[in-house]
Amino acid sequence: MFAATPLTGNKPEQYAQLLEQARALMHGERDRIANAANLSALLYHGLPDLNWAGFYFFDGTELVVGPFQGLPACVRIPLDRGVCGAAARDRATQRVDDVHAFPGHIACDAASRSEIVVPLVHGGELVGVLDIDSPLPSRFNEDDQRGVEAIAAAFVEALR
Repeated sequence: MFAATPLTGNKPEQYAQLLEQARALMHGERDRIANAANLSALLYHGLPDLNWAGFYFFDGTELVVGPFQGLPACVRIPLDRGVCGAAARDRATQRVDDVHAFPGHIACDAASRSEIVVPLVHGGELVGVLDIDSPLPSRFNEDDQRGVEAIAAAFVEALR
């Protein structure tokens, strides 16, 4: 049985704890929807100062909203728009201190000020993105990027 525990220590230590909890949640489970749902809840409730955490899956043409925590979201995102589209298109993490300054930003939640989006690539193919928003400007730093990328990698690993 899984039990989330409060995070302690500095950011790298907290992300190590989150990664351990994420792996425990996904242990033996290969279904991407089930894992995405649990990871969205784990991140949303485990990390401070978030207003959205979730997944968009690539359907071969665009990103389509998947499991998430937060206010209702944009359903479809073309790869040529927004932070999620840029992460998917470039297959590179996007860490944005001020989403309002990002060209083509899609404002699903007007309260979002900063965002981190990690592409999910499995076997060389784009699966989707892990998207996390905050109402605080500059909420995400290098420690957050490394931590979220590690959790995204664990999600992709569970698909095998």
